[in-house]
Amino acid sequence: MDGKGSMDTKAFVYTTYIRTTTDELWKALTDPVFTRRYWGVAFETDWIVGSPMAWEEGGRITSDPDQVVLAADPGRLLSYTWHTFTTEWAASVGLDDDALIRLVEEGRSKVSYVIEPAGDIVKLTVVHDDLMPGGTIRSLVGEGWPALISSLKSLLETGEELPEVPR
Repeated sequence: MDGKGSMDTKAFVYTTYIRTTTDELWKALTDPVFTRRYWGVAFETDWIVGSPMAWEEGGRITSDPDQVVLAADPGRLLSYTWHTFTTEWAASVGLDDDALIRLVEEGRSKVSYVIEPAGDIVKLTVVHDDLMPGGTIRSLVGEGWPALISSLKSLLETGEELPEVPR
């Protein structure tokens, strides 16, 4: 596994290899039953390009007209705009008002999952793009994506997600 992209770039890139199929990985990225297990988030969307996405996390639903599906090619590519930062979300993850203001000021980013078959395994590359170089979101996703994708990998390979990583 590797994390690429220094703090002064607009993208965070993370690649891993998972012993699974492209179909199972797609399901794990889009099916709320799976996403709740390794992420604690369920997406409410039909996965059609341009469709809105609501994020359900801990009983809170976050939606916004600019929170949409950007690409959805099952088993190959999934992309969407990153979620809307709200006061409720910030409080739930322990961010203070100043951090929330910085997040909102940085603007909306996007995430893409590139799924490639590699023999009996699947190569997954996560690209979180349109980040402010050296920004707060860049710092948070640089820590968050490796833990999240490790839990996804564990779930697909062993049937058990990882315990939540302490902050």
